[in-house]
Amino acid sequence: MSHDHTPTVAPTYSIPVGPLHVALEEPMYFKIDVEGETVKHVGINAGHAHRGIEYLTTKRTIYQNVVLTERICSLCSNSHPQTFAMAAEKIAGIEVPERGIYLRVVADELKRIASHIFNVALLVHLTGYETYFMHMMQVREICQDTLESVFGNRQDIGAMCIGGVRYDVDEKSIAYILAQLARIEPEVRDFIKTFKSNGTILRRTKDVGVLTHANAITCGVVGPVARGSGIDYDVRREATYAAYDRLPLMVHTQTDGDVWSRAMVRLEETITSIDLVRVCLRDLPGGDAHIHDRPDIPPGQAIARTEAPRGEVFYYLRTNESAQPERVKWRVPTYMNWDALRFMLQDAKVADIAIIVNSIDPCLSCTER
Repeated sequence: MSHDHTPTVAPTYSIPVGPLHVALEEPMYFKIDVEGETVKHVGINAGHAHRGIEYLTTKRTIYQNVVLTERICSLCSNSHPQTFAMAAEKIAGIEVPERGIYLRVVADELKRIASHIFNVALLVHLTGYETYFMHMMQVREICQDTLESVFGNRQDIGAMCIGGVRYDVDEKSIAYILAQLARIEPEVRDFIKTFKSNGTILRRTKDVGVLTHANAITCGVVGPVARGSGIDYDVRREATYAAYDRLPLMVHTQTDGDVWSRAMVRLEETITSIDLVRVCLRDLPGGDAHIHDRPDIPPGQAIARTEAPRGEVFYYLRTNESAQPERVKWRVPTYMNWDALRFMLQDAKVADIAIIVNSIDPCLSCTER
């Protein structure tokens, strides 16, 4: 009687992930080659959400483009008009009033708090911890209410303008913001404790979707994705703008480069953002929040960059004699970060694909402009 000892070979096949799938509200298509339950190759297909906004900017005036660039993406909506305005101000030699640069930081960091909590809440949702997901979204709602009360809107807050900001705060507004932050901070500290101790979260995020320090540099990743892999880089410190050179900015990094590390960077940055807003409101200078005219932007070209919630946003602006810009070009963090998914998804389990994709906090609206 013979016995066949040939080892069982796991079946290999290709599965589509997207363009509509669980990790994203936006279309992104992956062709995944798997062996059994293990990912062996990743093909990324982009281009499902192209809207031609870069072209549209050349059909609008410089000042109209402050409104248009805010519509590129809702979660990064404050970073785009701010970076665009900085480039225009550089060409025209416009100096933003002191009060304006502090209020730019307030708007920037309030949006960062909302964005980071939203991404980490989605991660918890994808691990199946629905109760905690709902709790985290309740906490984010405190921040969303703050945005609506201070700026008049929850997503596209319309805070930025060329030459400063379009909003101002009084003593009542300041007291309200500080009270809201006092509600959010202990909750975020509790999130950090939970991420360090909860077995469900640790099992689904530790050593999952690893991006080594070397591969992070190879892909040129930015933002929390880079800092989660030990790259100590933040535009707010390296190419400081607004009032960040006067503020106690802490740059948080982790070394393991896994899903857990990227989530922890975002949670720790949320605490820092709360501190930055408090310091800005405490040290807020008097005077105007913006210049009181709309000067013509002369012919020229400039670049500007800021640290959006997802990482470095880079703008190039070229102007000529007309009111419309000759060229506007931006590079967003997801453009580099999603290339790193090839490394993160290699040898991952099919069940972890959505979690890993979510961990780069992808923004397709920004990328496929």
